[in-house]
Formats: sequence, structure tokens, C-alpha cells
Amino acid sequence: MANYSEAHICQCLSRLATARRESVVTIDGDRRKTGIQFVEGVVCLANGLLQLGVVPGDVVSISALNSDLYLEWILAITYIGGIVAPLNYRWGLEEAKSAMDVAKPVLLVTDSSRGFWHSKFSIDSVPSLRWHVLMGMGVKPINTETIFAAELMKEPIGKSVNLNYVWAPERAAVICFTSGTTGRPKGATITHSALVVQSLAKIAIVRYDHNDIYLHTGPLCHIGGISSAMAVLMAGGCHVMMPKFEARLACEAIREHRVTSLITVPTMMADLITINGTQQTSRSLESVTKILNGGGGLSPLLFQDATKIFPRATILSAYGMTEACSSLTFMTLKDPTQDQSHLHKQNDHVKDSKLIAQGGVCVGKPAPHIELKVDAEEPWSPGRIFMRGPHAMLGYWGQSKPVHQGWIDTGDIGQLDDHGNLWLFGREKDKIKTGGENIYPEEVESVISLHPGVSKIVVVGVPDARLTEMVIGCIQLKQGWRWSDRNSGAQVLSGESLRQYCKDKNLTGFKIPKRFVLWGAEFPLTTTGKLRRDQVRAQLISQTQFLSSKL
Repeated sequence: MANYSEAHICQCLSRLATARRESVVTIDGDRRKTGIQFVEGVVCLANGLLQLGVVPGDVVSISALNSDLYLEWILAITYIGGIVAPLNYRWGLEEAKSAMDVAKPVLLVTDSSRGFWHSKFSIDSVPSLRWHVLMGMGVKPINTETIFAAELMKEPIGKSVNLNYVWAPERAAVICFTSGTTGRPKGATITHSALVVQSLAKIAIVRYDHNDIYLHTGPLCHIGGISSAMAVLMAGGCHVMMPKFEARLACEAIREHRVTSLITVPTMMADLITINGTQQTSRSLESVTKILNGGGGLSPLLFQDATKIFPRATILSAYGMTEACSSLTFMTLKDPTQDQSHLHKQNDHVKDSKLIAQGGVCVGKPAPHIELKVDAEEPWSPGRIFMRGPHAMLGYWGQSKPVHQGWIDTGDIGQLDDHGNLWLFGREKDKIKTGGENIYPEEVESVISLHPGVSKIVVVGVPDARLTEMVIGCIQLKQGWRWSDRNSGAQVLSGESLRQYCKDKNLTGFKIPKRFVLWGAEFPLTTTGKLRRDQVRAQLISQTQFLSSKL
């Protein structure tokens, strides 16, 4: 029997069908849908899935670019008790098949975009698949035995909309694969309750409301894109879809639709700043009033430039992870609507903290529903960060729950200060062990990144017979600077000058990189813009072995 006192992400449909009935809630190119049109689309599609034979507990995978149809599919699948397993369209074919081997979907939904793995996919390569459906409207089936046009599945629902949604076992809603900074992606199983609670937190903290016009910069295959989309659906705002993030198209959409809110990661913000400049075009982006940045903190320079091109925006940063249904902590960096002296007073606790000197980065306070604890060897020192609460995943799909006495290990190292702020020191897996000492690369990077000639810096440890690991700094230079083995001339950098710079900044001696490498290519990133430190390390090890073999 259904228990309608429990959370379900389709509970947002009632409000869309009434309070937002005649209001535009989705804009996708030339296609606009009102609240009632969007809800009818979801319920029609849900009825079609039932007619097809999808039952509660079945997993349905989606691989597609962002669209209003993608949103409808997420809600329609969960409406009938199915579980959505979004797949990254940027994956390779083997990675996608590996993810489906884990999730075991009965149905794969794709769009008609070309150049991605799903355009080369054969349904016979995944044993669990029974159907393959094309998402696009009016698309003809490629193979009538296995592929159906999505429009053929939409059953008419009559004059009224009766919202009789059901749940999957354990109230699972989404299997969200981690972007994976190491190893194969794992499917974090997220419940309806986690998505609703996370949405309410974002509505309370970011202050989404029915007047918001939200630009989908994040992909709907990632938890950041999904959770923010759910928050705006619950708030009754309008969704402006862009297939995938491109800075120029994003700026055009902001101007055309008077976008008020969006999410970013640092690479997105950097691209937006580059496209717009920071002087002449800021007025055209004054409609934006809310920006939530995740996937890493904004550097002081990025933040300064962001405030120029988004002068009316409240800018917040969030620290989170897929396993936590997105954001764990929030920190307001700028809020033009509030008394700035109050914000400065709050941030003074951060600026004056002794944890900065230890290499910590403040990521703000936990959302109200979240519990955090730090498991440290000594009191008031950094340790492993653990979390629990209604936002937490059930576990990894097909695996046992990764819990430690009721808590989930985030894998991050941090510390809570006297004001309730969480400070990050790095990932446990990224820790460098050298000469009997432990080093978190983020601390070293935070010092070297302040050098006026350094554009980007990544610090890793590579195997060393004497030290266990040797600390190496990978450098990208700013325009106008050059690298030399000799420490001479203006705007010239060398390993010697950078080591001296670290000493001048009082960085402890064993933390200073023994070697610096000029990095020519772009640093490898995950699809959410996170650094693939493991790949940097692997490339360095490969180069070191090659050089050794030549000696």
C-alpha cells in the first residue's frame, strides 16, 4: 500500500498543475510549456511506460543532452516506481556498458544527438535491456523490434490529471554514477527523501522561488544538475534548457530570457568571464541574482571577476558529493541584498582563522538536516570527515552500504572550527607521504597559486626510493611569463625561484616541491570539472620511468 506521507519527487507536480498552471515552466529552444502542459507530459509518458511493461523497481537508463524531455522522463520513470539511472553522454562506449552492467536497466532512453556513445550503441550488448527508446519528438524508429519513438508511448490522460505515483523498493529514485576521480564510476543510490530534503535546503539557503528563471548549465546526468533541477521544480520556477554548457550560448540565453539563477563549477565561471570580459558587458548579465558554485572553490581572482560580470548576484559556494545527494555545506561569498557589514563580520571569523595558515579552505556550514563529524587522531586537528542524515545515499547499487557505525566516510580530510564552519585540507587518497611526513597537496597549491606568474599548479607525489614519495609541482604559466632553468630576467620562472617563493611564504621545508615540471597540456578533469590528480601522477611516473631508462 502506498504511504502518501512519505516524500516523492513527483509531489512537485501538484503545484505545477495548479499554481503554475498557465505559467511557462520550461523553455527549450522554440518550445515552451506551461505548468499543466509539463505535468500532462509527465503523466502521459508514465502511462505509456506502464503500457510498455515497466514495473516498480525496474531501472531505466537515460543518455541524452539536457532538454525539457529529459526532465519529463526523470519524473515519469519515478512516477510509476521506476529508478532512473542517468548515464554520462561523454563516456566512452565501454564505460557506459560497464555502468549498465552494474545498474541492469530494462530500458535505455537516448536522444538523437550524434557523436556520443549512444549513437553507436547496440541493444544486444547489454543482456538486461528489453527496450531502447528515442526521446525526440517525431523521430522514426530505427529498428521497429527494439526501438520506439517516445511520442508513440504517450497515452492520452483525459481532462483531469490524477497524481497516483508509487515508489520503488527502499524508496530509491535515482542511481547517480559518481564522476570518479579514481577508478570506475560507482552508482550511488539516492532516495526520494534525499532529493526532497536537498531541494528544500537549496530553496532555503539559495532562496529559489517561483519567480526564478533557472538556466540549466549543469548536465542532468550529474547530481548537481539533478538536485538543482528538483529544487527549482519544487519552487515552481521556470527552466531554460541548453543542451550542454557553452559559455557563449549561456550568455546569450541569460540575456534573451533574463535568467535569474544558475550553477557553476570554477571552469564554467572562468569561461563565462573570458567570454564577457569584466568591464564593458556587465550590464547585460544584471538579471542574474543567484549563483551556486560547486566542484571546487573560486580563486580570489575568479571571484573578483565574477562580481563584476554578475553585479546583482548573490554568490554562494557549496561543498558536496554524489553520495550526499549534492551539497553538504554552503557558504555565502557575496550577497548584495544583505547588510554587507553583517556578511563581513561573519567572514572575519574565516579570514582570522589559524586554519588558513595550516592550508585549510573554509567551505561553510552544514545545511540544517546534515550531521558532520571529524575523526581525528588528536583533538582539534584535521581528520576524516564523516556524514549522515536524510540526504545520504542508501549505498552503491549492487554493493553493501559503506557505513562506519552509522556514518558515511566522505574520503576528505577536514576540521570543524568553533563557529561550526567546515575546513577542507584535501582528499585522503591524495595525501603525499614523504620522509615520514604527511602532506596535503592543496596546502602547497594554495601558496604557489598566489605567485603572479603561475596560472595553474598541481602538486603530486611520485615514488622515490629514499623519501617514499617525492613532492613535484606541475606548473602552467600566465601569459607573458616564460620558464627557464636559470633564475634570471623579468617575468621568468624557475624551480629555484619558486622554491624561494615558498620559503618566503613560510611554507614548511618538507612541503616545498623538490622538482617543478612545466605542464604544456590542459590538466585532466572529470566531466564535472574536478581535477584528475591520479592521471597527472600517472603521466609523471611514466615520464620519470622513461627518463630513467635513457640514463
